[in-house]
Amino acid sequence: MNSRKIGLYGLGTMGAALALNMAEKGVKVEVANRTPSAVLRFLDDAGPLAERIAGHQSLKGLITALPTPRLLLAMIPSTAPMDAFLDEVIPLLSPGDTVIDAGNADFHDTRRRATLLAEHDLHFVGLGVSGGEEGARHGPSMMMGGSEDSWDGLEPILSAIAARHDGDPCVARCGPDGAGHFVKTVHNGIEYADMEMLAEVYDLLRFGAVRDVRDVAEIFAKWNQGPLESYLMEITGKVLSYADAPTNLPFIDVILDRAGQKGTGRWTVIEAVRLGQSATMIEAAVAARAWSAEKPLRETAEETFGADRAALDIDADMLERAMLAARVLEYAQGFRILAAASVEYDWHLDPVRIAQIWRAGCIIRARLLDDIAAAFAESPPKDQLFLSPRFSSVLMSGIPALREVVTRAAQAGYPLPVLAAALTFWDTMRQGRGTASLIQAQRDFFGRHGFERIDQEGDHHGPWWR
Repeated sequence: MNSRKIGLYGLGTMGAALALNMAEKGVKVEVANRTPSAVLRFLDDAGPLAERIAGHQSLKGLITALPTPRLLLAMIPSTAPMDAFLDEVIPLLSPGDTVIDAGNADFHDTRRRATLLAEHDLHFVGLGVSGGEEGARHGPSMMMGGSEDSWDGLEPILSAIAARHDGDPCVARCGPDGAGHFVKTVHNGIEYADMEMLAEVYDLLRFGAVRDVRDVAEIFAKWNQGPLESYLMEITGKVLSYADAPTNLPFIDVILDRAGQKGTGRWTVIEAVRLGQSATMIEAAVAARAWSAEKPLRETAEETFGADRAALDIDADMLERAMLAARVLEYAQGFRILAAASVEYDWHLDPVRIAQIWRAGCIIRARLLDDIAAAFAESPPKDQLFLSPRFSSVLMSGIPALREVVTRAAQAGYPLPVLAAALTFWDTMRQGRGTASLIQAQRDFFGRHGFERIDQEGDHHGPWWR
């Protein structure tokens, strides 16, 4: 490892954390930043690790210091700044060099940039990095998209700095060009759905079942010891246990109920629709965040119509079973998007390996991913996760609980965008014959679009056209 060097440009929170992680794992790192003064501050803060890090006052100096074939990682915004960065570095690089975009990028931009660099005999890698600052510093989950040649050069470094699950590095080459960034996008979409589901269950427990917030925190902590164990479950229990010192209120009560988003959830929904899929649980989570941003409107609506909600007779065991079933369906929808994209872009995505690299380091890491990886390894019927025998008992036990939770919440006035979407997805997918025959008849009536018959081949029209 000591013989390999990598250049890192961009010493913000994530870039600095990645550089320190690399240095700690024995990788020699050359660093630079748009603002040169940040380099000196970073080296001062690096302590003993600074011995393995060389700072440069210019991007050209950084590139010149790297041996060929060069590895140059950029941790800068993956929008216009990335395009400007590429315009600057392409003339400075040599054939065979690799540029890595480790930010959250629209995979369409990654594919475009890969094509651009290939015209100069250069490699472009889209590297999805999950785990936040803590993951970047001590071991992220990483989803790489790029050529096999670039993977050969990067793999020793990425495997060294990645999170580990039972010794297995949580990093993989997902496929060419935009594959890595696409997998990271879907990861974030699943993250949106999981966060919203946890928020919905919190609402039911605290305000529906009228539980003290400390009791709710303990329930989440208990769930994190069982099949629902996950990073998001863990931090939810911790968040709910904090009090605000100035007011002595639960800390959750002093946080404005208006959620932000940076776009990856929307990207997941947009791409799902483009691919002929519909990730309804992720769509619901994105919608819930958008509605949360309309706080003045919600306040006006409450003044106009009231916001009365009835008490709920609901227990933690029922919610646990419902959430476990919903989480299986949440992942099932995410992997359906990945499968559709794999076919559309000829990526050959491996669902087993994707599930494996999500088991540590990333935000959606969860105990359930062990079973998901095993289920895909066993080739579930029609490659659908929710049809895997591994989840039969979970769904048979959890769906009745989910149905009861959604029904009681709806009657009492509690919104459950994600949990309700999970139930609707389940009820739709288990019906051998649905309602689309009427839609086809309507389309034929007003637009002569035609339809298929169950007893004859070919395109047909209804009697309304005779």
